Amino acid sequence: MRLTLHIWRQPSRDAKGGFVRYEVTDVSEHASFLEMLDVLNEQLIARNEEPVAFDHDCREGICGTCSLMIDGRPHGGRRATTTCQLHMRWFADGAELWIEPWRAAAFPVIKDLCVDRSAFDRVIAAGGYISANVGSAPDANDILVAKDSAERAMDAAACIGCGACVAACPNGSAMLFVAAKLAHLHQLPQGQPERAHRTHAMVSAMDAAGFGACTNHYECEAACPKAISRDVIAVMNRDYARAALIARDREAKSDGTG
Repeated sequence: MRLTLHIWRQPSRDAKGGFVRYEVTDVSEHASFLEMLDVLNEQLIARNEEPVAFDHDCREGICGTCSLMIDGRPHGGRRATTTCQLHMRWFADGAELWIEPWRAAAFPVIKDLCVDRSAFDRVIAAGGYISANVGSAPDANDILVAKDSAERAMDAAACIGCGACVAACPNGSAMLFVAAKLAHLHQLPQGQPERAHRTHAMVSAMDAAGFGACTNHYECEAACPKAISRDVIAVMNRDYARAALIARDREAKSDGTG
């Protein structure tokens, strides 16, 4: 295959970036999108040009590292598919593609197609740990969990933290990510003791990181490579309303006004 690529090039976080046009040849239709970029970089290196920087790791749709906007769609726009799972057979020979990094205030560009997603790490850190002393690995049926709850927890735990939800949202909101991380704990008995505190802390950390508000566009659900439902956002909003009241009462008691 022969392709025309318009790739965002930006040498550093503070430098001005722009699209650069490349022609890439000898691309197998069986190659993944990232393998196609590998081919391009090999051709650039052979010409003594700077290769394109892009994030990747497992290349199996598990780690959430790959993060590209392809023709304006996170991960290329195929349902439940990460960039590394996107194959070139889904593009026409001679296609012209526009490739850029995630676009969100909370995800500043580091170089070319790489962005800083450490804001996600700060949100996760704010959630803390569970207080239940789990000891050694328990037997599978020691704690009874309803099948529906277990399945909802597993569905939410499928989130790989790639940031496609943020990139797709016109507000740059991380509500689907945060709600999924909360839901996979809150559906289980072990997640109940700190449920209110965890919700309040992670939502506050999300706001502090500069993510936007959710206004129900649901682009996040459409872009999620793990097809996580927007229903988790509704659960988080309900939990946050309760948690905010608890936090207010705690503050009032601590300063003597309650």
